[in-house]
Amino acid sequence: MPTPEEASTSTAATTFKSLGLIDPLLEALDQLKFTTPTDIQAEALPHALEGRDIIGVASTGSGKTAAFALPILQKLWEEPKGLSACVLAPTRELAYQISQQFESLGSAMGVRCAVVIGGTDMVSQAVALAKKPHVIVATPGRLVDHLENTKGFSLRGLRFLILDEADRLLDMDFGPAIDKILKLIPKERTTYLYSATMTTKVAKLQRASLSNPVRVEVSAKYSTVSTLLQYYLFVPLSQKDVHLIYLVNSLAQNSIMIFTGTVQNTMRLSIMLRTLGFPAVPLHGQLSQSSRLGALGKFKSGGRNVLVATDVASRGLDIPSVDIVINYDIPTHSKDYIHRVGRTARAGRSGKSITLVTQYDVELIQRIEAVIGKKMDLWPTDKEEVALLRERVDEAARLAINELKEQHHAKGHGRKRRRDDAGGRDDRDRDDDVVQADLPKPKKNKGRR
Repeated sequence: MPTPEEASTSTAATTFKSLGLIDPLLEALDQLKFTTPTDIQAEALPHALEGRDIIGVASTGSGKTAAFALPILQKLWEEPKGLSACVLAPTRELAYQISQQFESLGSAMGVRCAVVIGGTDMVSQAVALAKKPHVIVATPGRLVDHLENTKGFSLRGLRFLILDEADRLLDMDFGPAIDKILKLIPKERTTYLYSATMTTKVAKLQRASLSNPVRVEVSAKYSTVSTLLQYYLFVPLSQKDVHLIYLVNSLAQNSIMIFTGTVQNTMRLSIMLRTLGFPAVPLHGQLSQSSRLGALGKFKSGGRNVLVATDVASRGLDIPSVDIVINYDIPTHSKDYIHRVGRTARAGRSGKSITLVTQYDVELIQRIEAVIGKKMDLWPTDKEEVALLRERVDEAARLAINELKEQHHAKGHGRKRRRDDAGGRDDRDRDDDVVQADLPKPKKNKGRR
């Protein structure tokens, strides 16, 4: 969601007032310093205020959340009603972020939001739902749990359904849960489907859930913003760690997000960085919900300036001041690359991304360059400086592996059962990083849920 001074990304003549928004919303926008609508907002709001279904395709960081939140809030002002809107999001962190956005935009109207996600207590969520909040922001698995098991809770009066990051919702095996939800809500409703990348799966979902939609597209099928400078660094696989440390060391004044392909690498690199004196914090799907939010909070507030994350953090999260994104592992899907680098250069600001390319990744990087339609530049390195770091980095890597082994032995086998019980069915909103892309998923023990 854009913050101050982003007139650069929008059409000059359009204002929020001219789009037909009511005064309480204009005041909230003014307080949040949203002066001019972004492209997606200027395109989508007139149709949304007329009550049309919308398919929105816009690059990440373009203000999609406000594009769907504002028309819902306007309708709530005209006809206040509990359980009016339901937003489905692929990850828990994104669900929290969307709910904060609704509450800040609807502050003058006293809008009530409930966040319904896995990894947190179902009973307290059921109590919140019984109070009939205006807006529910949920991950699909946990919402289905409530629809099936929570007495007295139904979405029969729902007026708005929003699918945010729709392609991700479908990639993460949420298809069956979404089908169930679609059966349990009214056919007569308004549906918004938003995504930064449009896929064939999303097109199928669109046919199933929208009636006569308006398609609003302000970005190409796959695209990165023009304010993002993209670099690559060609390194032998055995020297990946030392080059990463070299990059973090030479860019130490910036806030940096490092993306990895597996939970193991996330944990190993964050221990390694801390051993070498860099304030790094990990974010991945095997952390408890409070740890995930804590890690995100530390990074957002500037308490830690290096966040090592799996793709759990690549979607939708708006962290205002990410200067550099480093891809330690190259994603196998080009669109995941677009979402990762979309964490920087948001809302008209500039940013850099650096991708580490080993001898085994050449084909992947060429595929990404073909999709984004531009060649990346080589990031300059000082070979002597890298050589000087080698010994210390190797030692830190050894210590990190030993520490992970000790943690694993200390936890024993009790951990799996506890996580299964705590997360329930909605643990699927973490599968994207527990399982590396394109690898077979581990078999689940069907005897216990």
